[in-house]
Amino acid sequence: MRKDKLKIFVMEILTDAGITINGSNPWDIRIKSDNFYEKVLRDGSIGLGESYMDGLWECDDLVEFFHRLIPSETEKRIKKNLKLISYYLGYSILNKSSKSRAFQIGERHYDIGNEIFKNMLDKRLTYSCAYWKDANNLDEAQEAKLDLICKKLYLKPGSRLLDIGCGWGGFVQFAAEKYGVSSIGITVSKEQAKFAQELCKGLPVEIRLQDYRDLDEKFDYIVSVGMFEHVGHKNHRIYMEIVNKCLKDDGLFLLHTIGNNTSQVACNPWIDKYIFPNSLIPSLKQITTSVEGLFIIEDLHNFRYYYYLTLIEWFKNFNYNWDKIKNQYKDKYDERFYRMWKYYLLSSAASFRCGSLQLWQIVLSKNGVDRGYQSVR
Repeated sequence: MRKDKLKIFVMEILTDAGITINGSNPWDIRIKSDNFYEKVLRDGSIGLGESYMDGLWECDDLVEFFHRLIPSETEKRIKKNLKLISYYLGYSILNKSSKSRAFQIGERHYDIGNEIFKNMLDKRLTYSCAYWKDANNLDEAQEAKLDLICKKLYLKPGSRLLDIGCGWGGFVQFAAEKYGVSSIGITVSKEQAKFAQELCKGLPVEIRLQDYRDLDEKFDYIVSVGMFEHVGHKNHRIYMEIVNKCLKDDGLFLLHTIGNNTSQVACNPWIDKYIFPNSLIPSLKQITTSVEGLFIIEDLHNFRYYYYLTLIEWFKNFNYNWDKIKNQYKDKYDERFYRMWKYYLLSSAASFRCGSLQLWQIVLSKNGVDRGYQSVR
């Protein structure tokens, strides 16, 4: 396709989404290089993200740009090349989240430097959707989310809890201090494990660098917050079987996960390449299929708009502290990294705002709660 035709085709796609090239609205984009057109049409979402990282286009309001672009499903109009077809086939055929790959997500995302997350997240380093119902700021909203989880599980002092994907240890610390439970937290990130072990010193908490497939002990409660997205569709069932095996018969399991509106076998190619390798956002159908015969769903709570609010706060913190982060990692993170991280946070925020992604908290039991489960909001 000739360059002028490439430009016209891209212009038509964006116009249908209410976006004008070199227009005057804050969500319009300014093209800095004509290479943008070929890259986007050739590589789809990867091309759009990489061309932004490389400075080929600018936009004053990325959230509003994506809020308009995502619902228009523009990628369906872009013919997939052999590279993208191979990408999706690879996810369909191979187990990208196999045990041998389990620690890759830790190494490539969560181990990139604790200072980045300290300067972006709340004081407890809670890297998942906050609960903004009665909160005035990020710290309050994350504390409310941790408390909500404890209340949904009906935690009792002296009981034993497992946190699959414990992050930097904020939840197990909170549960020990506020609800008197002992906990084991597992993570595949060395940096998270080291930080969480120091954070939880003196508390009845054990932090392990461990894959969930190596678990084999009993707990009164199990929680997983923002980790199921790394399990992959080929492992959903074995994950649930392991949780079922580790949960006592009268215990409760709370799953906090981002959700997709449709069942997929692969995540967005740009996200897979630059942010969360080997990951997949599950659909409700994929979750319910994976728990069939193992668990009863007692409660389902969707508060996806709160993730939009959370991501906006994360970006504000990251943007405000960028100079500090850059100086801390001056040989590692440059302007391209800044643009990549900005693109990740704000495109994700738009996905939750427009309803393309959901945020679910699901409470499950093995045999049903005696006299019925009482929902907490």
